[in-house]
Amino acid sequence: MPRLLFTVVALLLALPAFADDKAKPVAVVIATDLGEIEVELDAAKAPNTVANFLKYVDAKAYDGGRFHRTVTPDNQPQNKVKIEVIQAGVHPDKAKDDLAPVKLERTKDTGLAHKDGTISMARAEPDTATSDFFICVGDQPELDFGGKRNPDGQGFAAFGRVTKGMDVVKKVQQAKADGQKLTPPVGIKSVTRKAE
Repeated sequence: MPRLLFTVVALLLALPAFADDKAKPVAVVIATDLGEIEVELDAAKAPNTVANFLKYVDAKAYDGGRFHRTVTPDNQPQNKVKIEVIQAGVHPDKAKDDLAPVKLERTKDTGLAHKDGTISMARAEPDTATSDFFICVGDQPELDFGGKRNPDGQGFAAFGRVTKGMDVVKKVQQAKADGQKLTPPVGIKSVTRKAE
């Protein structure tokens, strides 16, 4: 009986370590035609969104993809609520292979917010995000739960932040565009997990 008790106690003590292991931040590098952007994904607070994004990363779906959209104060005349972001997607040929949409992890539940450098998932309706993501330029509270950028007020799924390369993000945002469409798009060479 003491041996069994010892085993149970040892397993219980080990549980937090296993939980911490799964919740470690994941660093990725987005290599673009204009330079590299390093991002830290918050697997503890937005586990489903991070897992979804990493499936595309590991499948190399973003390799050959592009930043295709820039939103600046000057190119959204129809929107009363202004935002500043750049948006990217997978290689156009791979878009047809998008995975099932991921359930929206709202900022009111994750505790994350759309601050300068936040990476988040693009979506139409709630629970429709697949592979397109965006990066905030400046703080964007209207993209959080309760914000007014999307009329449904549910916000977007923030899941990490830029740790290096905001200068590259700003170069993408200021690249040549026709309205919000980057012309040409800024190519993504690869998105990879950063070696530890």
